[in-house]
Amino acid sequence: MPSSALFTIASLIWGSTFFAITLQLGEAPPAVSVAYRFFLAAATLFVICLARRDSLRLPLRTHGWMALQGVLTFCISYLCTYESEQYVVSGLVAVVFALMVFWTPLLSRLFFGTGINGRTIACGVAAIAGVALLFWHSIGTAWQDYQRGGSAHFIAGVILALVATIASSAGSIVVSKVKEQCANLPLTMAWSMLWGAMLVTVWLLLKGERFVLPASPTYWAGLLYLSIFGSVIAFFAYFTLINRIGAQKTVYIGVITPVLSVLLSIKLEGYRPGAIEFAGMILCLASVAWALRAPAAKAVQSANLNNPLETP
Repeated sequence: MPSSALFTIASLIWGSTFFAITLQLGEAPPAVSVAYRFFLAAATLFVICLARRDSLRLPLRTHGWMALQGVLTFCISYLCTYESEQYVVSGLVAVVFALMVFWTPLLSRLFFGTGINGRTIACGVAAIAGVALLFWHSIGTAWQDYQRGGSAHFIAGVILALVATIASSAGSIVVSKVKEQCANLPLTMAWSMLWGAMLVTVWLLLKGERFVLPASPTYWAGLLYLSIFGSVIAFFAYFTLINRIGAQKTVYIGVITPVLSVLLSIKLEGYRPGAIEFAGMILCLASVAWALRAPAAKAVQSANLNNPLETP
């Protein structure tokens, strides 16, 4: 499948999953919903591997990298995302995820010495300023409420969203290390998601939470969509793109996803951004789009000269 088609599939699906997560909130503890999601997604991928007659056994070293990917991408990131959306509109959480475009090259530089150009840094600073504008009024109001004895839930939600983006970026750069150990993407995805779901289970048990079975059909419909489309299909497209063109280009899916998510929040969640919030969103997304025009880091560019991404 062409890279442009994979890019489009992941963008469209993830543009809706931030809202789909809200369908599960309140029906079960967030950690329980995350565990259900990735246990179901992992089981689906294992069935696919068995149908292809793939061996499910992998070396211990490979499991080490998959466990790292699982804890970053499918445990920390999603626990923080689900918790965040209890207090912050889903579209705004998606806008924060646009910052992955900058966390990813920064982390690649830090851990693997990958080159990073000045325009990317400048665009990152501008995008962070845009996110600050986006939350300026809300955080100010929440802080005043906290000083008067109210809760700090909104501020905590924003911090959790930021942590989720950093964890996702770190998980993205681990994908290439997993591929070096095993090129069977459905199999490594299955094990990584299973590792993530098991680690989430450990977390919820340590917190004293229990698995519950919600009665709402909406909850289970949302779970199926998030597991099959949001996890199996979208992550397959996403990880395939990372293996083809590198993590630093693939995360530009974050340009499209927030736009769709904000539109859904306006339509379905009653979100009504003001002038400053619109300015923040425009600044953030414009900065990300401008970074897309920046020359790719040399290490990534040289490895992918024969396989450029044609964005839709």
